[in-house]
Amino acid sequence: MDFEFSVIVESLPALLAGAKLTWIITILGIVGGMIFGILAGLGRIAGTEALGEKPHGIFMSISVLIRYISSAYVETVRGTPIIVQAMFLYFAFPMLVKAVTDIERFRIEALTAAVITIIVNAGAYIAEIVRGSVVSVNKGLLEAGMSLGISRFQLIVHIIGPIAFRRMIPPLGNQFIISLKDTSLFIVIGVGELTRQGQEIMASNFRALEIWLAVAVIYLIMTTVLSMSLRHLERRMKIF
Repeated sequence: MDFEFSVIVESLPALLAGAKLTWIITILGIVGGMIFGILAGLGRIAGTEALGEKPHGIFMSISVLIRYISSAYVETVRGTPIIVQAMFLYFAFPMLVKAVTDIERFRIEALTAAVITIIVNAGAYIAEIVRGSVVSVNKGLLEAGMSLGISRFQLIVHIIGPIAFRRMIPPLGNQFIISLKDTSLFIVIGVGELTRQGQEIMASNFRALEIWLAVAVIYLIMTTVLSMSLRHLERRMKIF
């Protein structure tokens, strides 16, 4: 069978539409995942010396509870495949809601389920990146800050935060690329992203070589753009 470049040209509008949806899912997922990840990451080290002086009394008990909740979230998500998470959210969760609340027509749209899945999944991995970056901050800087009477909030915002953020950028970039490629798994719940578009086109013209080559090249372009953008950010932040 001859390679026909015209097949790629004809399929390009549909593939680019799928790529656009892939970007939308990825961006929304990463933004939400960053919020979840920062909260869970700080939650995993709540009440420890990594965030300054240890709390006392009831605040220590609250910190321990936050650590357990954050750890349970991170370990649960990291211990299950993202494709299972997506299928549970799209197929099983509405059934669970119906069983608990008797709501008959509760349903999560496929696109919404995809975004939520990326948010929850990426958030768990970002939490570990945040935790590791914060823990790696030199304790001498924290002690110096506390000796000057700086509050815990100021310590986190002005000392721990900037240093930890610089160290987060390389692993965060890796996670962002993984999240972008993970969107291809949402083909199982019918989201019309790039992989789904490629599958539908291939099913109609049976030109697997041209279509999947085009899909692979588009993914490569997207991940390269993301990777180069993050490298530029690393240089601007002067990471050593």
